[in-house]
Amino acid sequence: MKILHITILSFIFIFSANCQENKNSFNYVIKTNIKKYNLESNQAFENNDSEKGQILFDSLVSNHLIGTDFEDYTIKSFDKKKIKLSSFNKPIFILTYASWCIPSKGEIPALNKLAQKYANDVQFVILFWDKKHTVKKIARKFNHNITVCYANESYKNDASIVANLKHTLGFPTSYFLDEKLKVINIKRGGAQPDNKSSYVKAYTMNYNNFREGLGSLLIEKNISKEQLSTN
Repeated sequence: MKILHITILSFIFIFSANCQENKNSFNYVIKTNIKKYNLESNQAFENNDSEKGQILFDSLVSNHLIGTDFEDYTIKSFDKKKIKLSSFNKPIFILTYASWCIPSKGEIPALNKLAQKYANDVQFVILFWDKKHTVKKIARKFNHNITVCYANESYKNDASIVANLKHTLGFPTSYFLDEKLKVINIKRGGAQPDNKSSYVKAYTMNYNNFREGLGSLLIEKNISKEQLSTN
């Protein structure tokens, strides 16, 4: 009887520990800090102070979000249906979009080129905040090295990812995760070539902007390889 009693207590302890929210999770940290960030960034927006708004975002990312554990979301792709992020088994670059948010000139070709170049090192994921039929046409513009996905408030299983990503940091937002889904970096927005920019200039601006973000993932991957080789 004593053995049974100890077993039950052990089960209750383990169950309770597992139920506690991971305080290093991205979801927990963003919920803890987003209210203060929104108040300050909204004030900066009202004052037309875009520079301060960017500083606030960078501060939120560098001081709180880098190093957190990203949720192992199950995402819906056009060709492979449901995929867990952890199943990629390599660093992931997630870029959130919406069909009504028109990419800048040269943006998609730049992404396609980078995805082709770094396909072996990084998994590229484009996540649209739309229903499947809405983004079907634009999805064809991305090459086969990019996993195009969708999520929407109207789909009950998308509530968590919509709440924790779309309704916090907005879009377009780039998330850079290592193979263990640790947040390496987060960037908002992208290159903004003006309407008068040539295609070559716009393409180059977008390419360099995304390549800069990917640099943190590639560096992290090389460090991991070096650590494995020395152990």
